Formats: sequence, C-alpha cells, structure tokens
Amino acid sequence: MSGTGLRRRLSSFQIIILGFAGVILAGALILTLPIASQSRSWTSFGDALFTSTSAVCVTGLVVQDTATYWSAFGQGIILFLIQIGGIGVIAVALFIASISGKKLSLMQRSTLQDSISAQQIGGVTHLAVFAVRAVFLFELIGALVLLPSFCVEFGWAGIWMSFFHSISAFCNAGFDLMGSRTGQYSSLTGLAGNPGIVIPICFLIIIGGIGFLTWGDIREHKYHFKRYRMQSKVILVTSAVLIVLPMLWFFFGEYAGEPLKDRFCLSLFQATTPRTAGFNTSDLSALTGIGRMMVVFLMLVGGSPGSTAGGMKTTTLAVLFANATTVFRRRKNAQMFGRRIDDGTVKSASTILVLYLFLALLSASIISAVEGISLEKCIFETGSAIATVGLSLGLTPTLGTLSRIILMILMFFGRVGGLTLIYAAVSGRNAEVSKCPEEKIIVG
Repeated sequence: MSGTGLRRRLSSFQIIILGFAGVILAGALILTLPIASQSRSWTSFGDALFTSTSAVCVTGLVVQDTATYWSAFGQGIILFLIQIGGIGVIAVALFIASISGKKLSLMQRSTLQDSISAQQIGGVTHLAVFAVRAVFLFELIGALVLLPSFCVEFGWAGIWMSFFHSISAFCNAGFDLMGSRTGQYSSLTGLAGNPGIVIPICFLIIIGGIGFLTWGDIREHKYHFKRYRMQSKVILVTSAVLIVLPMLWFFFGEYAGEPLKDRFCLSLFQATTPRTAGFNTSDLSALTGIGRMMVVFLMLVGGSPGSTAGGMKTTTLAVLFANATTVFRRRKNAQMFGRRIDDGTVKSASTILVLYLFLALLSASIISAVEGISLEKCIFETGSAIATVGLSLGLTPTLGTLSRIILMILMFFGRVGGLTLIYAAVSGRNAEVSKCPEEKIIVG
C-alpha cells in the first residue's frame, strides 16, 4: 500500500496518536545510548522509554534523576522531547512544512486543527505558526528573566539551567536539574524562598497552560474582555479561580507557620504547579490529607484546550459546573457568558470526567495491590500521570515493571486525550442513523 493511500485511510486522530508514539519511541532509542548517561553506560530500554514518554507527554515523572543520571547530551534530548510534546508533534511537523513554502492539504489542515484544538479549520495554519512563534518567544523571555537568579546560584551553569527550566515550565513538563545540588528528585525545594525563580516559573506555567486560542484573543482584542470568544472567557475566569482559591487555602492553612515571603511563594507555587506543571517547592508528603486531595483535584483538572498542559481541562470543569447549575435552576440548556452550550459538549465533558476518574482509580487499585502501597499514595501517582503533571510522593522510582507500564499508558492517554484515543479506535464506523424507543429512568 502506498504512503498516500495509508494517509487517506488514517483519520486525523490516528495520525496524532502515531505521531506522538513515533517520537516517544525514537526518543527512547536515543536515550539508551551510552552518550546519553553520565556513566557512559547503556540505559535499559524500560528506563529510557519511561523517560521519553514522560518528556513527550510533558509529565515530569521520572525513574532516573535528570540532573545526576543523564549527561548534557541526554538532558538536551529530554529538553527537545519536551519541546516537541509541548507544542504538539503534528503542529511542529506542519509548522515546518508551512514555513518551507509547501501548501497544506485539507487532510493536513484537519489534523492540525485536531492537534491544537482549534475551533474551525479556516485560518488554522496561521494560528499554528503564531502559536509556535509565541512559544519560542515566551520561553526566551522566561529564560532571560530567570538568568540572573540562576547565574547567582550556579555560576555559568545557570545559563543552561535558565533555558532548561524555562522550556520545562512553559511546556508544563516539570523536569528539573536540581538533583545535583539539593539531592535526587528534590525538584525546586531548595529554591522555595527565591522569588526570582519561583514567580517567573509560575507565570510560565500559567501562560503555557491557557492555550493558543486564548493567546490569539488576547493579541487581537487586548484588554477588551467582552470581545473575547466564550471559550477564552471561560478559560481565563476558571484558571483565575483555580489559582486564587487554592492559594488562599495554602496561605492560611498549610503554610501558615512560614515567614511571610516564603509563605506567599509557597502558596502561589503550590496553587499553580498541580495544574500539570510538575515542579514542587515543598515536601508534598508533609501536606495534610485535605491539602493532598486538593492537589489531586487540581491535577485532574489540568490546563486548557490547545495548550501545553494536560488534564481534563478547565473548560471541561466549567461545562460540568454550568450544566449542574442548569439542573438546579431547571433550565433547558447550560449557559455561560450569555451563550448556550450544546448538549454534545456537555456529553463530552461528562465522558471525559468518567474516563479520568475511572482510569485513575482503577490504575491506583492495581498498583496498590501489586506493590503493597496505600491506595491514597497510588491515587496521587496515577492522578499525576493521567493529568500529565509529574508531582510525586516519591513512589515512581521504586515501582516495578507492571506499575511503570501502567503509568506510561496513563501519561500517553493524558497527553493525547481520552476522546482522541476513542475516536481513533472507532474511526470509520458508521454514525448512529436510528434511534431506540425512549423510556425514562430515575437518577439521583
């Protein structure tokens, strides 16, 4: 079968999945090479595959400490995989094709639309070009802002550290290079009180997580909020609520005993990083039970559609909340910002919620049974994996092969998207053309 014939048979969802899988496999093979590790020894394919999956899926869960195990070459490959995964494999490929002067086909434009979660196919190429350029610009600005603080802390090595952490933060990846200074798997705990590093990373996480379409609205309409698309309004308002309210909880609850400056930095960071970023500035195991459950909730919600972040997405939570409000008020349709939400969107949101909760709980139960670890800790790890966050209670490096495979599947599911996988699996099947007889059932 010719390559053209194969492309015609594949749906855009299947192409997206194959694109991510291909980059993950290629990255894993490169990371097995002796040049990729500091010891100059071959890395097991299992460890390399897990690291590559975590990088491309911009998660941050690791089985080997990034700073102390991987060489400069290996860290560079991981950073490249993070960049590809953050922007989107298909978006990168079609961006390169676009700037080379090649005209994109309708199929390619459709694939690009699904890859970056664009609402319509018209203008999707220009949106992708704008998004990729904006990514590089924000990452460069972030690196320059971080540069003075990192150079003070690490000398000339701070230049590499600044760019690595800027890209990792903007792509919501959570990989860090702190292991050589503050201990393996320590993330940013040694820099918790440094506002010159903590606050810029928070802003990079937030900007990377609001999505390409929202950037476009902000660029086009500036401060005229009323002119934004409904989706952009929902994303900005929901994101603000999910940052401010948890921040207040952490400020007056979990970190009430800390000095004021540290208290503010810790609270802001802890409210921001669970939204799929994966860095941490404090010992997560020291949080109260309520604090850990709040982190799990924030992890599952994640970022926004068409962004570098994973999770169920802020719009999913907003649609579910709007639908619940509609039921309470006995309205016919869910509404937000004076606009009606169609029933198909509400069904998709409900399906995504069920998928994420079911897979996170089922996977946690399996890992708990296999590893003999408490279910609460396992839920934290599986929630982090499926939401592509990367926060951990320290379990991941100690897990066996089966548990690691489960986490890799969850990371892939979370980055590609549950509905994308389902649509890819059922692609080509006929849509429903008949209706069954209706009968009421009592719920609640």
